[in-house]
Amino acid sequence: MVDSYVFRYMREEDIDQVLVVEQASFTVPWSREAFYNELHNNKFAVYIVLEEDNKIIGYCGTWIVIDEAHVTNVAILPEFRGRNLGETMLRKLMSVSREMGAKSMTLEVRVTNHVAQSLYRKLGFQNGGIRKNYYSDNQEDALVMWVNL
Repeated sequence: MVDSYVFRYMREEDIDQVLVVEQASFTVPWSREAFYNELHNNKFAVYIVLEEDNKIIGYCGTWIVIDEAHVTNVAILPEFRGRNLGETMLRKLMSVSREMGAKSMTLEVRVTNHVAQSLYRKLGFQNGGIRKNYYSDNQEDALVMWVNL
């Protein structure tokens, strides 16, 4: 049940655990330095972690610029997928973004990632366009999606 999980803002001491989630989730994972910079040097960045028993099992982030939130990452450890945790986490991020003044939210998703696209559509995201050759690992296109908050 989702009630047994804890959401909170990411802290510097979370980076090691977040890197485990990151490396299990992406073919080109972010570095420790990237997360450190997001937490300390990016005034637009907001990151949330999802914990079970004090272990980080997922995280997500966004940049809130004026009234627009741009999702940077959404990731759950593979063994926790399929439990609606990604949806719950993204709903939390949408709520936090709204509270911080965002009126809309956008993200990019691989054109072949139909599971993620289905989740985003369930949350009200709509197609907004294509970014050609967006992903550096294989030059796959990204579908840009938007939702009004």
